[in-house]
Amino acid sequence: MVAFPIALEPDDNGTLLVTCALLPMVATYGADEAEARRRRHAADAIETALASMIADGETIPRPPDDRPGAVRLTARTALKLELYWALRDARVSRAELQRRLGWKRESVDRLLRIDHGSRLEQIEAAFAALGREIVVDVRAAA
Repeated sequence: MVAFPIALEPDDNGTLLVTCALLPMVATYGADEAEARRRRHAADAIETALASMIADGETIPRPPDDRPGAVRLTARTALKLELYWALRDARVSRAELQRRLGWKRESVDRLLRIDHGSRLEQIEAAFAALGREIVVDVRAAA
């Protein structure tokens, strides 16, 4: 799973400020640590930053292996981010991916939209067009 490390710092109003050194635009808060880490705060802020960076074609740093306290992305978001990285690593444009898949441009664009509920079959097809496959690893919860 993809997980971004965050920092929690006491804010001046009694809340915790949440930041992510790898994604400097991430800044959110929580009343306490549990709330700050919850889906509504840290994860949403990270996903919003990633969506903006993907839309702008920016380089997104790969986080280090899952560190304690890092915020894990949903499986769908992680797959979309991995697809974005795979396209960039292979130097394949969205137009080229569209050609390889034989899809409409809009369908390819949706694959990289974090907020779009792309089907797993579509994401798998995109990886296959890049000569890659998805491997699933299920583990006991930490």
